[in-house]
Amino acid sequence: MILFHVDLDNTLIYSYRHPIGPKKRTAEIYQGREISFLTERTQELLRKLQPYVQIIPTTTRTAEQYARIELGIGKIPYALVCNGGQLLIDGKNDDAWYRQSIRLVQESQTELETAVQMLEAEKSRTMEVRLLHKLFVFTKCSRPQETAAYLARHLNIQKVDVFQNGEKVYVVPKKLDKGSALARFRKYTGACKVIAAGDSAFDRSMLEQADLAAAPANYEIGRTLAHTVRRMPGKTLFSEEMLEFFLRNCPEITYL
Repeated sequence: MILFHVDLDNTLIYSYRHPIGPKKRTAEIYQGREISFLTERTQELLRKLQPYVQIIPTTTRTAEQYARIELGIGKIPYALVCNGGQLLIDGKNDDAWYRQSIRLVQESQTELETAVQMLEAEKSRTMEVRLLHKLFVFTKCSRPQETAAYLARHLNIQKVDVFQNGEKVYVVPKKLDKGSALARFRKYTGACKVIAAGDSAFDRSMLEQADLAAAPANYEIGRTLAHTVRRMPGKTLFSEEMLEFFLRNCPEITYL
């Protein structure tokens, strides 16, 4: 069995704000609006890859946000949401997995509570502060880089990570990363090989835990990437380049 842990936003699907050309399919509808898309080529390549791998969407989205996604490739039995804190099996939360996640983040609870208090007092905040499923903290700010830097200076970064993605600001327990989720799920399934793809700081640990991984051409987060993480050429859309890369570079796959 090959597991394919794949991020969603800007890895497989793209916001309506991101131009991906006319040949696209709707991937997400929210409040009656089409807000995310994937290209027809991405959908075609996913279907080619499906016979060889178990696709595991691995996302910071909540279960509710993930439920809106439709890739158009049929049933996907497993998904890791909330940065790996929750395992969905046929769309339903696996209670045992979630209980283990809560135990893993217990030592970070004080820092999460402090982060909530700090963000509630943040004047640049543009939405409510959310402690999502007791796993991590999220909000949006008009000055996200400054807010993230402030949090990083005042929180115990031995216990939590601070991420900023656009206007979004996150405080996430160190033990709640996608790499840890990948390792847990690999043990859960007994898989012999894992491939992975992602585009952001959230994905770095997952990419480096995989046997083979793909990142965008401009992926320059932190230190030098592990030799098993390959940057794509950047000549076409990342979703298409990385799927073609896996189809051509996994010996277990015969791609004609």
